[in-house]
Amino acid sequence: MRRIVLTLMLIATTAIGVGVAHGERVKRGDLLLSFNASFTPHALPRDRPAPVTVDLAGAVNTSSGVQPPQLRSIALDVNRYGRLNTRGLPTCQRGQLESTSTAVALDRCRGALVGHGLFKARVDFPNFDSFPVEGGMLAFNSRAQGRPTILMHVYGSNPVEATVVLTFKVTHNKRGTFGTTLFARIPKIASDLGYVTNIELSFGRKYLHNGKLQSFISARCAAPDGFLGAIFPLARGTFTFANDQRLTITLTRECDVR
Repeated sequence: MRRIVLTLMLIATTAIGVGVAHGERVKRGDLLLSFNASFTPHALPRDRPAPVTVDLAGAVNTSSGVQPPQLRSIALDVNRYGRLNTRGLPTCQRGQLESTSTAVALDRCRGALVGHGLFKARVDFPNFDSFPVEGGMLAFNSRAQGRPTILMHVYGSNPVEATVVLTFKVTHNKRGTFGTTLFARIPKIASDLGYVTNIELSFGRKYLHNGKLQSFISARCAAPDGFLGAIFPLARGTFTFANDQRLTITLTRECDVR
């Protein structure tokens, strides 16, 4: 039964996936959301994209200490001056990842790897003491119904082994501040047995295609002419919960022109 509980918790953990020391926080009623994002390198070209790595971290908690409500969906919007590129990058299919450990998932889909991370959580097991859950997370490039997706492989081995695979749909927006959206729906049952304490994710991948260096994520510092840097909205996270609450955090960051 603990294996079943851990599997459900893994789904919840992946989905919440975004508390952290220097991120923004928002509170509505008893619900607290922390979200942080950063990128490296900090100095970027003004007029052309360059490879970057993006780091995400965060948590969902309550001020009273009770278990947070179920998370139903997560949407991550990325500034349009950052872009995702999968040209020539191998893909991985969901069936290759289901019921696999981290080692097996890498063995099958290493060529499609675009991110990795760690999670920690706690499960409030009915009629038992709560217990910690921890494990690793891998992100793989994929396609579903002809559209780009990111498969999130979550594998927990403490206290027992369990695997969950979530699909994040990737949408490119032609207008507005945010040019790319990653969206995932979360099973209703996912988070009613536990809560996230910490998650860290890092996205980035350089690879060769037709002899040319490609980057899964690239960006430029869109500062006006004559300015040595810019302040801009890097990312926006929107989290929808089972009690119809929706919390949104927009992260504003700086870049330097190199």
